[in-house]
Amino acid sequence: MKRRTWLLSAAGAAGALIVGWGALPPRSRTGSGRLWPPAEGQVALNGWIKIKSDGSVVVAMPRSEMGQGVHTALPMLVAEELDMPLVRVHIEQAGVDTIYGNVAMLMAGLPFHPFEFEERPAKVQAGEWVVSKLARELGINATGGSSSVADAWVVMRTAAATARASLLGAASLQWRLPVDELTVKDGVVSHASGPSAHYGELARFAAATPPGTVTLKARKDWKLIGQNEPRKDIPAKVDGTAQFGLDVRRPGMLYAAIRLCPMLGGAPGTVGVGTALAMPGVERFVPLPAYAGSTAGFAVVARSWWQAQQAAQAVPVEWQQRPAGSLDSRQIERELEDALQGEGDFTFHEQGSVAQAEAGGNRKIEALYRAPYLAHATLEPMNCTAQVRDGKVLVWAPTQVPQMAAGIAARVAGVPVEDVSVTVTLLGGGFGRRLEVDYVAQAVRVAMDCGGRPVQLIWSREEDTTHDFYRPMHVARLAATVDASGLPVSLRIRSAGDAISPRWLERGLPALAGPVDLPDKTTAEGLFDLPYAFDHQHMSHVATRKSVPVGFWRSVGHSHNAFFSESFIDELASETGQAPLGLRRQLLKNAPRHLAVLDLAASQAGWGTSLPAGQARGIALHESFGSIVAQVAEVSLLNGELRVHRVVCAIDCGTVVNPGIVAQQMESSVVFALTAALYGRVDIHQGVVQQKNFPDYPMLRLAQSPKVLTYMVASTRAPGGVGEPGVPPLAPAVANALFALTGRRQRALPLVLL
Repeated sequence: MKRRTWLLSAAGAAGALIVGWGALPPRSRTGSGRLWPPAEGQVALNGWIKIKSDGSVVVAMPRSEMGQGVHTALPMLVAEELDMPLVRVHIEQAGVDTIYGNVAMLMAGLPFHPFEFEERPAKVQAGEWVVSKLARELGINATGGSSSVADAWVVMRTAAATARASLLGAASLQWRLPVDELTVKDGVVSHASGPSAHYGELARFAAATPPGTVTLKARKDWKLIGQNEPRKDIPAKVDGTAQFGLDVRRPGMLYAAIRLCPMLGGAPGTVGVGTALAMPGVERFVPLPAYAGSTAGFAVVARSWWQAQQAAQAVPVEWQQRPAGSLDSRQIERELEDALQGEGDFTFHEQGSVAQAEAGGNRKIEALYRAPYLAHATLEPMNCTAQVRDGKVLVWAPTQVPQMAAGIAARVAGVPVEDVSVTVTLLGGGFGRRLEVDYVAQAVRVAMDCGGRPVQLIWSREEDTTHDFYRPMHVARLAATVDASGLPVSLRIRSAGDAISPRWLERGLPALAGPVDLPDKTTAEGLFDLPYAFDHQHMSHVATRKSVPVGFWRSVGHSHNAFFSESFIDELASETGQAPLGLRRQLLKNAPRHLAVLDLAASQAGWGTSLPAGQARGIALHESFGSIVAQVAEVSLLNGELRVHRVVCAIDCGTVVNPGIVAQQMESSVVFALTAALYGRVDIHQGVVQQKNFPDYPMLRLAQSPKVLTYMVASTRAPGGVGEPGVPPLAPAVANALFALTGRRQRALPLVLL
């Protein structure tokens, strides 16, 4: 059976591999024919916009706020087109409807990349892959892939402009004045002859007024887009009224603590249930199977989480090992290195003839690079509040995928998905971990045993660290040939490691019989699409399956692939006697956009100027999620401890909606990536994750944080991603600076300083 035929069969019907709503005209996603259900005192003008009686605006919010600023950036798009003050644009969680589907996330390569590779060339380019019906069934209303603004850029502005046209049309008809003579300021429509009305006074008539021709504002007329508007989520976070998952409180609520088998893939054997039930405050003991890729265990329900946690820890358990034996990260690393020598790789990109270049007597330079498993370590551990009563399921969850959360809740409770309601709270960090729904399934299962009372399930930090969906361990061998003059001729990259997207599909679609076997773009992203001008290139990946639970991690494959490629480019410069910046500039002769970003970072960092004694600079460049970022890191060593003093970032992310948020995300990315570069690794021995909590999985401290300067390239392109593109270049920039300082090449993460 052809692989494409298998895909169609797995989807359950011929023609399942179809382009979804992303292929439809932008207006089709505004919901013009499907109004957003209004509350009392509201009038819906389309699927995104409602007008309140006081003239303020409510916009549907389809994305989760986890610190990246979407609760500000997306309302800015609406406020701009409606000529409204941002403070008068409010948000409500979007419902379940395909008009809110995150097309840009899928087109950016997340969550997966099922391309029809038997019917077209293997080279993967932006926009080539197919948006599959499989993804639609998973719950498309996802926050990830640095795609929130990119996806909303046309859709939300069009929805707002459509609403504005109807409001102006209503005023024109009521006042019998030409619409082109009307003006709007701060949500008030007026005419020079005297009539005026705010949006709330026009809304009901506007709901019955066709919008006519809808035109988006010209760039020259923007008043909000491009400005440093204050973030709308900050006041509530300052005064304590913001509601994260852990802040949910419901009448009569109980609390649940979990204890999962310490050995990944294991399960409880003999359990001393009576010990827990005899402890103060304990109400229930609930077995937990392995939901959505999690490890099996149990939950204890009590009147407080502390009581539940103490009882869960006191339970005597004989744990059973996974049937296939225990896992060991050191052995997995050796197996991945062996896989580089074997067969079974998938070629993502091929240009020219690398084999011919390697056989032509040119000098060959090669190196092996490694990256470990990593945990997400979100500040807020996994948690979910659920209530199952009268055939209905209510869920309050900090989730990046509310539709998937509803789907798993429905399956666990045995009810139609229409009988599940999901309220998305603020997320205390996501980084891809909350693209999983294991903790939602557990909360619903526990709630089913609680007699209709709501229950809040909370993971301890130890459970959160030892039962994560980790960034996969990957290895890569890079080999280049250079001619007699020292110029690079060819580049061969072969990597190996687990593919995330097929495993995520299997967890999200249990109805699929058997494993999902698809080439996964995320394994090789940032390697097969390098901007550097090598005449001969070959990039392939060996997809493995090592049974360690793996998931999306901030910037996904780019996070380690940039370390591989940008460290190796520096290595080529050193081996051929060229300057790191100079070689990159030469190799970017056909990539002016990348070159501009590189030059901006170098000039703003003072590349080539003197630094204090004992300091050195390193540079790295990487494109991901539609944006290009270059970073220059300035480092020193003191008593064997690395200090990163300053990181200068340059970014071309297309049109900048809010410069302050872009700068915040670059700062966040630097701290996140530096933490991983210095400390991040998850070790597994005899099936047990060895890191338990922050003392052995440390975070960067405030005193260790570098100064971060961000410079943005002016652009008229549509917005690219911002939340993730700042992560990939950091580790190689620091590693390259360490080489300049010490002469020692770093080929593995975390960086070794001794």
